[in-house]
Amino acid sequence: MELHTFPDRQTLAATLAEHLADALRRSITAQGRASLAVSGGSTPVPLFERLSEANLPWRNVLITLADERWVDASSPDSNEALVRRHLLQNRAAEARFIGLKTASATAEEGEAECVQQLRRSIPLPFTAVLLGMGNDGHTASLFPCAEQLAHAADMGCGTICAALRPQTAPHERMSLTLPTLLATQEIVLHITGLDKKAVLDKALADGPPEAMPIRFILRQQAVPVSVYWAA
Repeated sequence: MELHTFPDRQTLAATLAEHLADALRRSITAQGRASLAVSGGSTPVPLFERLSEANLPWRNVLITLADERWVDASSPDSNEALVRRHLLQNRAAEARFIGLKTASATAEEGEAECVQQLRRSIPLPFTAVLLGMGNDGHTASLFPCAEQLAHAADMGCGTICAALRPQTAPHERMSLTLPTLLATQEIVLHITGLDKKAVLDKALADGPPEAMPIRFILRQQAVPVSVYWAA
């Protein structure tokens, strides 16, 4: 794991936007396409807005979500809505977007359709996966309190995404599984605030990964992980 610290969040957002844009350009040059999985929440909004202005052939970029709350895309809780509002704008409006929410009433009922859609639409590995982290150590929607965590974090689960029901957060979720999150050229963990730095320090200490699922990401040896942090 490589830790990058910044004097302020604006500098972090600008630097990380440039880093991701460079990675997408390299992938397009080498393969003719690039793909990016992103997380929701308020933390990446400044990053999304900077990245949306990057000068690259966005029509060759596919964007999807690391996880989604099982709400309509019109809901303020929707990660898809946030990405459309802040990332799929400006030059990035030409990017192709694949969401995780289907018309099914529950995430569990929609899981099979979501799996089929992602397998049909997203060539793995990703160019990059952008993750956040909660104060409980969850990442994507791999919550320590979700009874489906063991399945979603199983490297042999054989599925690209999984439905989860966290006990400490609203809404059912659809999340990329751990093997899918690791099917990437790089992982970026984007966090801000002294509280998140304390959570990161705790996650880097000894303890079971099930108690803080971000440890599944931090402890694996297959994919490089960069942490971008500013107070």
